[in-house]
Amino acid sequence: MKNITIAIDGFSSTGKSTIAKQLAKELKYVYVDSGAMYRAVTLYAMQHNFISEHFFDRDKLILALDKINLQFKFNATLGYAEMYLNHKNVENEIRGLEVSKFVSKVSEVSEVRRKLVEQQQQMGKNKGVVMDGRDIGTVVFPNAELKFFITASIEKRAQRRFKELILKGDNVTFDEILKNVEYRDHIDSTRKDSPLIVAKDAIEIDNSEMTLEEQFDKIYGITIKTLKKS
Repeated sequence: MKNITIAIDGFSSTGKSTIAKQLAKELKYVYVDSGAMYRAVTLYAMQHNFISEHFFDRDKLILALDKINLQFKFNATLGYAEMYLNHKNVENEIRGLEVSKFVSKVSEVSEVRRKLVEQQQQMGKNKGVVMDGRDIGTVVFPNAELKFFITASIEKRAQRRFKELILKGDNVTFDEILKNVEYRDHIDSTRKDSPLIVAKDAIEIDNSEMTLEEQFDKIYGITIKTLKKS
């Protein structure tokens, strides 16, 4: 069976990354978390005071894009690649609520999207890649052989995100997380540049009532059928 490109898009906190990691590991494919790249750029903007709750200096961020070096480095212990920003491991920092508050705003900037899409396309040029994000099947790899669009109810997604952050030791409330998920949905779906939409040829999966095992079994089964046809 030849290698293919697998695009996994969907709303925030639907477990796209978990699915993509599992699938890539099972297929021995490269896994790319495009969301981690946008989060790393957001962290850079925060570190350099380009963005806060009260302002966002897009021009300064755009001028600084050439100074932002993003790399994925494989962690053999974890079994997947972690995000490095300017040669520093920022995997934990980019997963917090503070970054989540601003990442959708940063993702709206066309110059940021252009830079990261180019990098993502380069990462997947040899196929054998599973990439998750918001515009993978529509913009990054519109010709991907297999596309999934993952969704779930907003309450389920907020519950999952809340549990994840509490386990990490973050001091957050459920209402705070729910508002953040709603806000990100709105920004992601209404931005002018590469809005979150379902690709015409994507397979939609609502995992609101699915266990991780049920979800993976379904997606893996579809993937194997697609590979056998290729």
